[in-house]
Amino acid sequence: MKTLTNEKLTIIGAAGMIGSNMAQTAIMMGLSSEICLYDPYPTGLEGVAEELLQCGFEGVNLTYTSNVKEALTNASYIISSGGAARKQGMTREDLLKGNAEIAIAFGKDIKAYCPEVKHVVVIFNPADITGLLTLLYSGLKPSQVSTLAALDSTRLRNELAKHFKISPDKIKNCRTYGGHGEEMAVFASTTTVDGKPLNDLIGCSELSAQQWEDIKLKVIQGGKHIIDLRGRSSFQSPAYLSVEMIRAAMGGDSFKWPAGVYVANHKFNHIMMAMETTINTNGITYQEVEGTPAEFADLNKSYQHLCDLRNELINSNVIPPISEWQSINSNL
Repeated sequence: MKTLTNEKLTIIGAAGMIGSNMAQTAIMMGLSSEICLYDPYPTGLEGVAEELLQCGFEGVNLTYTSNVKEALTNASYIISSGGAARKQGMTREDLLKGNAEIAIAFGKDIKAYCPEVKHVVVIFNPADITGLLTLLYSGLKPSQVSTLAALDSTRLRNELAKHFKISPDKIKNCRTYGGHGEEMAVFASTTTVDGKPLNDLIGCSELSAQQWEDIKLKVIQGGKHIIDLRGRSSFQSPAYLSVEMIRAAMGGDSFKWPAGVYVANHKFNHIMMAMETTINTNGITYQEVEGTPAEFADLNKSYQHLCDLRNELINSNVIPPISEWQSINSNL
């Protein structure tokens, strides 16, 4: 099997459901001939590796280790789901402090063992904050670290397709921006439904204003709904979308959804948030978001929520004040 690259791809948290699905998806997509699985839980990790090796895949050298130095050394690409999972009754924000400490350690390990890594995708919650801390402590450039945010946009696509009873392929350019959490900003102005602007349909017989509000709530609570249905947090959809992101960074098919990116401009500063982005071999870049005044009000609210989470870590001395960040990472 011909692969997109022969450079090492390391998957962190590979013993978990997200990580194991990422590994299988990466192999089936033909991303790399060198894939390393890492997890501190060695028994579960060996079980995942054995399952994958028993699939009989060709053209890939699959290795696994519970030694983080071994896993990261010479890695060119990394995807990390290596945080605590969200459980029933929890919000993404409930995971803040514990996963923040994991992200800080992860960033430091990158700096120590693979400072030449090309791109890192962070997906453990709250991903906006864990990605930010990974970037801060890794010493990498902002273009080298991205976070999963697309799941909210794909959930919007799904809810609209169900409402209009049409193929999801006829729902185009669904977008949510800001935080990947309960305070996300759900945009309507970007979306078309079977060629018609979604904004033209809201308030009509096809989609009442209340129905639109109900759809937005379903999108915002999409992760909770999966937990209620399955008894555990999402794993197939985040696994697939994160592998699509790293594929784009390797020079493969373009990634067509928003992604979490470090933002520092006249509107938003020192934060990781979902934006309109491009991911390619040069890394991730973002463009200005376009929308209505009401949508921007929601986006500003989402941004403020992310700032509050970041500042909570600063005020509790988990991370230093923003004024000291450049002494930790000169690229910020």
